[in-house]
Amino acid sequence: MTDAALPPVLQLGYSFCPNDTFIFHALHAGLTPSPVPVQEVLEDVQTLNDWAVEGRLPITKISYRAYFGVMDRYVALRAGGALGRGVGPLVVARDGTAGLDLSGMDLNGKVVASPGALTTAELLLRAVYPDVKVLRMRYDAVMPAVERGEWEGQAVDAGLIIHESRFTYPQHGLSKVLDLGAWWETETGLPLPLGAILVRRDLPVELQLGLNTAVRRSLEYAYAHPQAATDYIRAHAAEMSDEVMRAHIDLYVNEFSLDVGEEGERAVKELHRRAVELGAVSKTDLPLFIARS
Repeated sequence: MTDAALPPVLQLGYSFCPNDTFIFHALHAGLTPSPVPVQEVLEDVQTLNDWAVEGRLPITKISYRAYFGVMDRYVALRAGGALGRGVGPLVVARDGTAGLDLSGMDLNGKVVASPGALTTAELLLRAVYPDVKVLRMRYDAVMPAVERGEWEGQAVDAGLIIHESRFTYPQHGLSKVLDLGAWWETETGLPLPLGAILVRRDLPVELQLGLNTAVRRSLEYAYAHPQAATDYIRAHAAEMSDEVMRAHIDLYVNEFSLDVGEEGERAVKELHRRAVELGAVSKTDLPLFIARS
């Protein structure tokens, strides 16, 4: 893609989740400058992961696990991503599941509902339980499937939950089996990389840097005007309560969202190293992040 080929508007893909709508509201609404106007494309993360494999969008949110498979086409911005401590996916099971000790439950050989093959969550699950059997579905179908104990006629022993499900799973009669984020932090001492904002590598470097600045300014605006995005966030948060919306933003939007920083880069490199070690992705020498301005 050359300068001459750049469209007047660039499509920007991100999820319906409060952390994304909080970060991108100002940019989407034209409240902060951008080198090229952007048009929102809202989808669930697994769809965005799949689209990135196709190279459909010039700028997109994606899970880090999915990013490692499309590094030939995309590079991560330093702003707008989701990394942190205490943010990891959880493995949950029904309260009183027959024959299962949830405190020490071994999921090898068990069927676990997963939000997608290209999610960081499933990569971590396989790192801990290499012989787990996964049953994939959209992330918001996982808790109901675990609650019922089945999905489309197949038995479900446990579920891998992400996003706001972290705050609501007890309401479904579910209990935590393992916090995969806590496992990661104990193993590495690093924050857990969850999602990144990618731009196409063939976009001009100046535009990549400009888009990174635009994303950061959008988040800075959100921090400075915390009520400005409320209606926008609520409109895409389904039936989520205001308390859960706020908790979601407070958990997933942090200093790493403004800039991944050196520690964040180390965390992403370690996750990539482990993904290569597990045979999930191929080794590469491509830079993980855009250049610093």
